[in-house]
Amino acid sequence: MQRIGPALETLTRRLAETPPDFLDEPASDPAAATVEAALVNDLLGALGARATAAQLAHFHRSADKSQRNRLTLVRIAVWLLYDPWFMTQQLLPDVVLRLLDETVAELAASSAAANFAFDADRREELARVVLARLDYRPADETLAQATDRLSGISGTERRRLLEASREAERRARAIREALVKKAAEESADKWTRE
Repeated sequence: MQRIGPALETLTRRLAETPPDFLDEPASDPAAATVEAALVNDLLGALGARATAAQLAHFHRSADKSQRNRLTLVRIAVWLLYDPWFMTQQLLPDVVLRLLDETVAELAASSAAANFAFDADRREELARVVLARLDYRPADETLAQATDRLSGISGTERRRLLEASREAERRARAIREALVKKAAEESADKWTRE
């Protein structure tokens, strides 16, 4: 979140104005199975990039009903990324694809997709997570403020930070254990030399 992004209110307003077509649950109709993939591809094209068929495969519908919420949230996120501010940035296609694939899947697991358009807290969460994953923070917020607010509103971000903290603690414990072992070996080696 090193770079300054747009005002958060601009993005949350855009999410509140998400068109109904973006909020409809994906049908299981095989003829419409490429809608989300087409939206993602069009977004990347608008950003000056191209996606491969393999990259777009993550956005095709399947018979699995559990994917419907994720795909609806993909459409909402695409709508958000079509904001004029994002269109003027030079976003990296791989970062956008990872955001639409992995990050959206995490968010979709936490709440119904429509909540990210209808609920004020979920709108703020989506806007903040999108900005953070693109290395931006809301305008008029310091890095500390943006980080604090993101971790306060986003359950997925809290889980990610908690896991990072646990991993850091595991590494620190392994280092401490290695230092204790090395000190014991050096002490034993010193004792045998004397």
